Order: sequence, then structure tokens, then C-alpha cells
Amino acid sequence: MERVGFVLKVKKEHLEEYRRRHEMVWPEMQAALMETGWHNYSLFLREDGLLFGYLETPDFEKAREGMAAREVNARWQAEMAPFFEALDGCRPDEGLLQLREIFHLD
Repeated sequence: MERVGFVLKVKKEHLEEYRRRHEMVWPEMQAALMETGWHNYSLFLREDGLLFGYLETPDFEKAREGMAAREVNARWQAEMAPFFEALDGCRPDEGLLQLREIFHLD
């Protein structure tokens, strides 16, 4: 099982709305994430907009490809894109910066 950490940056003026949107993630989006291998998926948001995401998956590239093929993901990413800094035309799920794991206590 891969453990994946990533960061993105939420615009400060959108912090509250971003939090609010994640209180009501669409059931079909949640189902798609689970079906494509996104397990133990969590998001953490700092007050300056730094967003840290964590998930566990058998194969992160396969999980990303699975979500990229879902229509619900295209709709969700289009709605979320304006909330982020420095995407340079990418969708948020394409613009995330994956972190390298350097320690894990088993």
C-alpha cells in the first residue's frame, strides 16, 4: 500500500468557502474516490491556505488515472480550480505537489 502526501495552496480569500464545500462533498464523488483506490483520504488546511492531503492506495498513478476518467471528477475539479493558487491551467488534481515519504513508524 502506498502512502501519499501532497500539497496545494488555497487562496486566502477562499478558505471559508473551501472548508464549507468539503463539509458536503458529493456522494458520487466520494463513491468514485473509494472505487478508484483512494483510501484513508484526508485533507488538512492551514490558516495561510497551505493544504496537505494524505491517502493510502495500492497504486497512486492508477488511482489518479481512474479518477481522471470519471465525469464527476471533471465537474468537481472545475468547481474547485478557482480556489487554488499557481495551477497554471492545470486542474487541482493535476497540479498537486506530491511529497516524498522519508519516514514511517510501523
